[in-house]
Amino acid sequence: MDKLSTTVRDYAWGSKTSMAELFGHEPSGSPEAEMWIGAHPGAPSVLRPSGLPLDAAIAADPEGMLGGVVASRYGRLPYLLKVLAAAEPLSLQVHPTLAQAAAGFAAEEANGPAIDAPTRNYKDDQHKPEMIVALTAFEALSGFREPADAVAAFRWLQETVEEPDASDVAAALADALAAGELAGAVRLVLDAGDDARRLATLAARAVESSHDEATSADASLGLLPRLADFYPGDTGVLLALMLNLVSLRPGEAMSLPAGNIHAYLFGTGVEIMANSDNVLRGGLTPKHVDVPELLRVVLFEPTAPHRVPAQDLAPGLAVYRSGFDEFDLAVITPAAEPVGLPGAGATAVVVIAGELTLRRGDETLTLGPGESAFVAGSELPVTAHGPEGLLAYAAFTPGA
Repeated sequence: MDKLSTTVRDYAWGSKTSMAELFGHEPSGSPEAEMWIGAHPGAPSVLRPSGLPLDAAIAADPEGMLGGVVASRYGRLPYLLKVLAAAEPLSLQVHPTLAQAAAGFAAEEANGPAIDAPTRNYKDDQHKPEMIVALTAFEALSGFREPADAVAAFRWLQETVEEPDASDVAAALADALAAGELAGAVRLVLDAGDDARRLATLAARAVESSHDEATSADASLGLLPRLADFYPGDTGVLLALMLNLVSLRPGEAMSLPAGNIHAYLFGTGVEIMANSDNVLRGGLTPKHVDVPELLRVVLFEPTAPHRVPAQDLAPGLAVYRSGFDEFDLAVITPAAEPVGLPGAGATAVVVIAGELTLRRGDETLTLGPGESAFVAGSELPVTAHGPEGLLAYAAFTPGA
């Protein structure tokens, strides 16, 4: 059992205060967007006190660090655990399937662009399913809603926006959605160029000036001014109207499979994902958008948000079953007796509040808010325990 030093990524959308308030430290003055806990080569955690990066330690002893089953199946830590704090909307994005990632990575390795090029789509050959558990009130967009449900929003824009070219785009989108043509509507948003961008700008202004009328036509229209404020003229503002708006309360979770177009909008949560960096963006971003590849990967089907309930295993221990092979997430809270960490492979633990004590035989390791640890597969079984106020999460691979 080793404490970890972790990296906090300072992406522009991150909150400058949420992690400081959550963990009780002084704000850095910069955005604190994601705390990475794991062995991703982009920002591997470091074992303390040895100073050895976790990915290097796993490479030196895969079976001991990961456990036999995880080592033989994956050869590396198959998940990445994060604490995420969003003050601004993240990009609309989608992640490929395992087969799509392998094919896309191989093609780009053979033909370019370079791995660090801003136009690169595939950074590795893995998929990236995700799950988010809210620590605060959390808002997100996830999956397409029924096309017919989005028609009213675009009809209102068609009737309200006065510039003919922009109004024509709204009419065409409403017609496509009324016909159930999700893919056609998305193509139109991404390919309509200046007219679509102009519609995004004018739509936000129209909602601002007639908010109650707009939201009575379709509640999702209320998102537009906020999104356009962060991303003026970005056609992702229009795509957002086609998606499900999801609100999570603290402790509620949802999972995001391959092909699901989504964006986190606001809030703090614990996120876990497969250990990959493959992201295809569709809007709400200044970064590269590859329209043909995005359209190839997106699942064009109405999809209700996949909420994941916590299943109680024992007093003080519950598990969010992601439905993905690489990871599940346990939540540890106060209980009269210690609980065993689930799984039989490598476990990454982060404390959100209170104090957690991990015990293996006579060895103990105590963690406070914002601290994390890595438990090697060869070190299990390990128990966890803490007094009132404890909230901690443990990532593990199911069935290991």
